[in-house]
Amino acid sequence: MEAKKLNPNFDDLNKPETIKNHIQELTNKDAKYSELEVKATDVIKPPQIAWEQVVKESRSILGTLGNFSLIIGKAKSRKSFFINIAVSAVLNNDILLSQFRGALPQDKRKVIYFDTEQGKYHVQLALKRICKQIRVDIPEDLVYYLRSEKPSERLKIIEDIIYNTENLGFVVIDGIKDLVTSINDEGEATMIASKLLKWTEEKNIHITTVLHQNKSDNNARGHIGTELINKAETVLAVSKNEQDKDISIVEAQQCRNREPEPFAFEINEDGLPVIVEDFEIRTETKNSKFDITELEDFKKYQLLTEVFSKGDNFNYSELRIQIAYKKQFSKKLGDNRAKELITNCKNKDWLIQGKPKAPYNLGDFKGLEVEDNVF
Repeated sequence: MEAKKLNPNFDDLNKPETIKNHIQELTNKDAKYSELEVKATDVIKPPQIAWEQVVKESRSILGTLGNFSLIIGKAKSRKSFFINIAVSAVLNNDILLSQFRGALPQDKRKVIYFDTEQGKYHVQLALKRICKQIRVDIPEDLVYYLRSEKPSERLKIIEDIIYNTENLGFVVIDGIKDLVTSINDEGEATMIASKLLKWTEEKNIHITTVLHQNKSDNNARGHIGTELINKAETVLAVSKNEQDKDISIVEAQQCRNREPEPFAFEINEDGLPVIVEDFEIRTETKNSKFDITELEDFKKYQLLTEVFSKGDNFNYSELRIQIAYKKQFSKKLGDNRAKELITNCKNKDWLIQGKPKAPYNLGDFKGLEVEDNVF
């Protein structure tokens, strides 16, 4: 009787039902551990690509199914416009803006965009931009605005929609910090990262999240930023160009795959993001007001003589590359300005072609008296 008082359930340990449940529990654990084990002999396929950057012959994966990515940037750096590019690329059936390609499989073509920061009007503007960018009617069930909800409720809504949307392949959470009450709470940061890993794994989707950088540096904000950077497949930073504030630059901070090429975009008169070609040249010109065609004639010809010291003639591409990388300039001159110089020198008969598309030869310097030792 005393033994029973100390442990009222002592006799239950010997009951057949208790033993059966214990065996089942051990069996379930073994099955779970076996499921988590990775063996060298396993045949594991690489994750499917959600979207990628294609530049000439180079391809860089920006996101795969089963993983999440992080977009970071200062306030007003146009992170949401970059998200516009990402969503448009994934929804598009062709190359977007000459370098982005969506690659979702046919049974994973559904896209969901959650915005936690903007009001209903501006969220709708973002939706209209996407539709305008890809020239389609408004996609069904694409965008949800969650600004009016509490953090815990936002999290619950997002999870519910993710698990109850068929054919889902790509999800955007613009404002991941709004799913927690404190960006510096380690417990909440771990919880959010775990949720993203769980959702992407179980639903085989890609999730792109957006988070602000600190005002004082370029680090993602708070413990949540640190946790997401550690777990993300790809981290891309969006920043405004210092010389030309109309231009935003996107650069890879961290990638498990091959790093994408840096690129820049601006907003055109239709309110859509468009790629800025040769943005380094444009911003350098804006900053220094330097026009290559205003360089003194003898310096232009001197540059040509240095190029032709390496060969008797060059085709157009070879000549452009040689000029673009001349050490007379503090850094790469750039393709567009090299082309301007070639045209300018050709008009002065310093560059001679025997016939159209033929290689260029160096002509004589004409028009000005110069010192004998210039060349």
